[in-house]
Amino acid sequence: MKVLDFGLAKVEEKPYNEAQPRISPDGRGMAYSSNESGKYEVYVRPFPDVDKGRWQVSKAGGDSPLWSRDGGEIFYRSGDAVLAVSVKTDPSFSFGAPKPLFHGTYVSSNFIGSSETTSWDLSPDGKRFLMMKETGSGASEAPRRINIVLNWLEELKQRVPAGTK
Repeated sequence: MKVLDFGLAKVEEKPYNEAQPRISPDGRGMAYSSNESGKYEVYVRPFPDVDKGRWQVSKAGGDSPLWSRDGGEIFYRSGDAVLAVSVKTDPSFSFGAPKPLFHGTYVSSNFIGSSETTSWDLSPDGKRFLMMKETGSGASEAPRRINIVLNWLEELKQRVPAGTK
């Protein structure tokens, strides 16, 4: 097994950071964020041989790349915008111009040292985004709750009497 040094463990050796690597569904490309240009942008490298090329797919800042489920697009965040770039990885990498999908004030991904926490994802069917939103400070907005039920099957058995045999 070949171990790839993506630079996350050696951030201090570079004058810039590389983070948020995401492998394409076909395993031929890797999207990631880097601030090597002075601000974070989204780049793609071939995978697993990451030294055989590098393409900047964002144009005016970008981070938190996600591949579409079919590998035909890369989604990324730029400020309060979500953009999509059409891509092809076979036979070689090529990409189109970024297109804005929507805008909104959502929680941004946080970089903590050499790791990051992501604040969004794509649904398994590839048709929806899951994004975290800041809670409002207005008095009329009630706090949102998420209820997590553990062992729900056991609770259901207790609440619903078993049928007669």
